[in-house]
Amino acid sequence: MDAPRQSPLHDRHVAAGAKWADFGGWSMPVEYAGGGVLAEHAAVREGVGLFDVSHLGTATVRGPGAADFLDGCLTNDLSRLGPGQAQYTLCCVPDGEPAAGGVVDDLIAYRHGDDEVLLVPNAANAAAVLERLTAAAPPGVAVTDRHTDVAVLALQGPRSVEVLAAAGLPGAELGYMTFATGERDGGDVTVCRTGYTGERGYELLVAADRAGALWDALLAAGAGAGIRPCGLGARDTLRTEMGYPLHGHELSTAITPNQARAGWAVGWHKPSFWGRSALLAEREAGPARRLWGLQAPGRGIPRPGMAVLRADGAVIGTVTSGTFSPTLRTGIALALLDEPAGVAEGDEVAVDVRGRPQPVVVRRPPFVPARVR
Repeated sequence: MDAPRQSPLHDRHVAAGAKWADFGGWSMPVEYAGGGVLAEHAAVREGVGLFDVSHLGTATVRGPGAADFLDGCLTNDLSRLGPGQAQYTLCCVPDGEPAAGGVVDDLIAYRHGDDEVLLVPNAANAAAVLERLTAAAPPGVAVTDRHTDVAVLALQGPRSVEVLAAAGLPGAELGYMTFATGERDGGDVTVCRTGYTGERGYELLVAADRAGALWDALLAAGAGAGIRPCGLGARDTLRTEMGYPLHGHELSTAITPNQARAGWAVGWHKPSFWGRSALLAEREAGPARRLWGLQAPGRGIPRPGMAVLRADGAVIGTVTSGTFSPTLRTGIALALLDEPAGVAEGDEVAVDVRGRPQPVVVRRPPFVPARVR
């Protein structure tokens, strides 16, 4: 087995006392000494936190008609974007293949122009997405993997804009899902107003060899705002509170956008995208299962893989993600529940905790208010 890959910021994380986890084949910080997940989660909700998410893939698609080519592959409507705008989208299994309409990956597309788009897929799926796009690309359109060339940082929280301003980078003028290029330490930094926490925030793309200097500069600029380096543990509790999907949990080749309530990221009117026929047919018929939230009124914490039970003990679904919510101080989860079960928001069901039913209440996420805009 290959050793996990390391972020260009690995030495910074070691110095900060990081605890590690393997994430998509990368060794990444899960939390830091001096507070851990709860303190890092609170920093993002109340002030500002800085994440290294360089495990995320990066790739450029360049050449005549590159944006139109991608628009015919990915689900969302890339034609609605102008230069400097970004979009959440999905790469689905094409019609005619097994599991057509299932999600190969979810990703962000940055439209630089008609002939250039930057893609940010997930670490574990980057190779699969790029392989599919490369095989489908018309002559003249090149798909280039830049995973090891580019580092990705996420600055998240209500005070994030203050930190960017102090670091001399664009931020305040950016609308949601727009990006601009700033300059720092002799090179470009792409700043996009997006993130995965439910708070106002930004993701920054920088050349890997300048990532350390940018990390240091942001921590220095945020000292007065109480900035904390944050690991992927807090990223997971933050995204679960918002009901944001994680590939391999709420999205997969066996889980469609319809089932995951991600139909808003599908350009249904478009004449073509991978998996269109399968997804339209499922949408018309109604998906057999759908994503819901669960909130525990007691002290227990639902965990992935636990069965969800109806009052009569019948299994009606499975927990896909579960954690302790630092904001609500209770257990929360995301779960795929069978549509024939007729579950509605506010219903009480149960999760099977080692053979003992634990009551939970059905919720429609987010569990806490979104403040991304």
